[in-house]
This record gives sequence, structure tokens and C-alpha cells, in this order.
Amino acid sequence: MGTLSNLLNDIREQIEAEDDALNEARARLSFVRSKAGSFYGALRTYRSGSLAAHTMNHPVTDGDGGLVLNRNYYPGLGPEGTGTEAPATIVSELVTHIGPLIRGEYPDAKVHQSKRGPKIHFHSPLADGSDPTVDLVLALTRKEGSGIWIPNLEDDSWEPSDPERHITLFNRGAATFRSTRRQIMRLAKAWNKQFVKPGASSFEMSVWVWEFVEPGMGIAKGLETTFAEAANRLEAEEPTPDPAEVSPDLRLLIDSRTMAARLRKAADHLAAARTASDDDDVRTALSNVFWNYVDAPATASLTASVKTLKAATPVAAAALGVAVSGTTVGANIARAYGGTGRP
Repeated sequence: MGTLSNLLNDIREQIEAEDDALNEARARLSFVRSKAGSFYGALRTYRSGSLAAHTMNHPVTDGDGGLVLNRNYYPGLGPEGTGTEAPATIVSELVTHIGPLIRGEYPDAKVHQSKRGPKIHFHSPLADGSDPTVDLVLALTRKEGSGIWIPNLEDDSWEPSDPERHITLFNRGAATFRSTRRQIMRLAKAWNKQFVKPGASSFEMSVWVWEFVEPGMGIAKGLETTFAEAANRLEAEEPTPDPAEVSPDLRLLIDSRTMAARLRKAADHLAAARTASDDDDVRTALSNVFWNYVDAPATASLTASVKTLKAATPVAAAALGVAVSGTTVGANIARAYGGTGRP
């Protein structure tokens, strides 16, 4: 179990978001929320997504949040209004409102219209090259039912949702359990994004972890359980409901049978890793789950050997009786393994 824990810790270190980028993403989201709060009819702003759930992976690309409008200020807006005002119109007004306010702090910032509201590109990269954006969902209070209305600007419609409730649910529980669950969420999302076409949204991966992981499981067991139970659900052709019970059932990004097969394979390999007694067997099983992060034993040994040879002390040609100007062990080995050294 020690080898498996060490390997999972190594993966977690690889996917861990940099503090500077995280702090900047949080600061930018707070800044945008403060400017959006001055929009006519604004009721409140909120944080959502991975930043609010503390499950952001490297690289930090964006911060999610929203602006909730009081429907009483917009009687023509939304499914419960008169329908005389389209969501694209109010989003365009919001873009026009916050653009100059944001450029007062970030002169090169650009504000565009995305599927749910404004998207802000700051064009102010950090030292590591990251330049987190902010996605701001424009929302409207509902007359009946919980949650809010959010726009779908692709078809000029409104959909019910409750992102604030999602964050409340994800952040519940004892501190130790919350920490373990967040780590499993981050690992599950990293696994999913290894595929050329991820099978589910990051939100759905997190929902599965929230549903299936129980206190006391630990990271390895919790991750295996998440994959196995999600596969069971898809194989039974059952949907994943919205945890806030407001939105329609969650939708996969690929065919459910394909996703079920991916999940089942990952669960089986994690089970093998948890029960293996040989370190190489543990590494082999885990490399079949996290192939972008864990080398199989043969590859790991080869990599270690190459690093050792590259680090070898240069040997004088004269000492070897070679009549050339000079050579090193490292240079020859680098070429043998695909290095760029000239022949």
C-alpha cells in the first residue's frame, strides 16, 4: 500500500495548481464580481466551479462566478417574464457595462460574450505564463422553484440551475473528509482529461465523487469506488441527476457505453493496484490508469538509467587511448536514446 500511496502522492503533486496562479484567479474573480455588482438590478454575485470547490488542477485557466439579477427590475426577461427581452440583449448590456470598469485595472483586457454571459480575457500574464480568465454567468431569480435561471445564448433560451447549492454540497462534511474528497475529485478530473476527448465534464466527475465516496475510504479506495459505481450506473443505463435537484440530468460528452468501459477499466486497474504485493505490479496497474503521470516499470527503469548515464562524469579521451579531441559518456547515450547530439 505504501508504493500506491507514494505514486498517488506523486500524481497529486504533478496536478497541483500553483499558489500564485490560484491567488491571481481568485483575485480576478473577486474584482470582476465587484464591478458586475454595480449593474442595474444586481441582487448578488457568487463564486462557482473548481475555485469555489477547492478542486482546481494545474494549469489554472479560469475562475467561474455569476451575477444574479432581481427579476423585478426586468419584467420582460426570463421564462417567467413577458418574454419581450432576449437574454443576449441583457448580456450585451452587461459586457458594455463592465468592460471599461475592468480596463481601469487591466488596460488590455477584452470582454467577450460566451454561452452563459461575459468572458473576460485579461491579457496580463503572470511570471509562469498563466493568464487566468473569468467566466461570469448572468442569472435571474426565479418566481417559482429553487435556484436561478441562467441563459443559453446559443439558442436564446433560459435553463434552471443552482450553482451556489452545488458548492454548498461539495464543501460539506468534516474537514478531513472534505480534504480527501477534494483530492479524489482532482485525481478523477485528471484521469478524465488524459483522453483526447474527455468522456464527462469536470463537474460530472466531481458529482460522482460527491455521490459515491464515503468517510473512511481513503484516496485509493475512494477513487476506485467512484469509477466502479459510475460504471455500474452507466451500464444500467441510469442517468446522473443534478445534486441540487434543479437542473435536468447531467449529460456525458461521449457515448455512455464508451464511458462505462473507460470507467470499468480504470476501476479494475485500481483494484489490482490496491491488492498487488509487488511494487512493479502496483506501478504497472496504476500506469494503466494515469498513463500521463506514471511510467510502467520498464519505462521508469529506462528513464532512470538514462538520467544516471547523462549525469556520468566526463572521461578524458586520452585516458581511454582515443585519439580525438574529447568525448563524454553522456553525449553518446543521449544520441542513442533520441537526443539531438550531432553524429
